[in-house]
Amino acid sequence: MKIYHNSNEPIYKQITVQLREKINTGKLKAGDPLPSIRVLAQDLKISVITTMKAYEELSSEGLVTASKGKGYYVNAQDEHMLKEQHMRQLEKNLTDAIHSARIAGVGLDEITQTLEMLWDIDE
Repeated sequence: MKIYHNSNEPIYKQITVQLREKINTGKLKAGDPLPSIRVLAQDLKISVITTMKAYEELSSEGLVTASKGKGYYVNAQDEHMLKEQHMRQLEKNLTDAIHSARIAGVGLDEITQTLEMLWDIDE
């Protein structure tokens, strides 16, 4: 896990984003334990409170559950919910791309061609 202390994004958010991505992509699966709060705080050289805040945010989103005395574990993910989350991220990214295209004076046809080219490259 990488933390950027000079980022505008709070450290707990950086942790949350990275763990959420690992859960949503299946790198962390249902039942997998998260690193203990103290161990993660020591590894990242941050406060336990910061780590706790990140874990609590993931818990409030339903991605993990705290087990008293045992730590946090990844919850089983609803496939429909995962698809919704990915669609929201896709919409955000496309909105950002459209905004950039408009600033650059790029039309829909050129955007479509670029998307198709990138789609084919990634396969």
